[in-house]
Amino acid sequence: MSHKFKIVLLGEGRVGKTSIVKRFVENTFDSGQISTIQASFLKKTLTVQKKSCTLAVWDTAGQEKFRALGPIYYRGAQGAVLVYDTTDIQTLDRVRDWIEELRKVLGRSVSLVIAGNKFDRLKKKQEVENEALELAKSVGAVHFFTSAKTGQGIEEMMKNLTERMVETVSGGKSNKGGKRTNFLIVSDSESDEEINNNGKKKKASGKNNGKKPKKKQNNSEGCC
Repeated sequence: MSHKFKIVLLGEGRVGKTSIVKRFVENTFDSGQISTIQASFLKKTLTVQKKSCTLAVWDTAGQEKFRALGPIYYRGAQGAVLVYDTTDIQTLDRVRDWIEELRKVLGRSVSLVIAGNKFDRLKKKQEVENEALELAKSVGAVHFFTSAKTGQGIEEMMKNLTERMVETVSGGKSNKGGKRTNFLIVSDSESDEEINNNGKKKKASGKNNGKKPKKKQNNSEGCC
């Protein structure tokens, strides 16, 4: 059995949306990537839960002057990646607005992930992490720290989003009593915290009882 999904990337200009798409689909990175001025899409096929999933990943312009065109491009999407720049906390503030706009058009069935991009350049992790995870929990999304330059978190993020879209079209079933579960990924760890749709936390599956694992900081600089 195979599936076809439309995924849209939204976020302010220069947060790295195009770089994320190219890293995911083509495994390339261009430090001189120019700002997107119109929507475009690339395709990639993943195998998830023994199902072939063809993803049409749409990259949209984030500048204010192009915002009115947004609904044209993300109408019909089953999944969305909300991207912000971890080195510019103001770009995170706009993520909530994008989500509200998305849900007006697509309803609450759309699967969401939030990408904290340019993580390789982040100096003060804790402040950004706390605010980003609070936002993710409040909107029922999944959060990943990503770097289009190094490739960190991008493959895992897209696989997680695809798994959740497959669950949605399959009736929201999971391996645990038929109840659909959203996974909140704090960082790369052996025990990611599970969040129920009703907002109640389940017991973490690893040995650290839900405590946030320490993550090594990559001090190398990158633009996206």
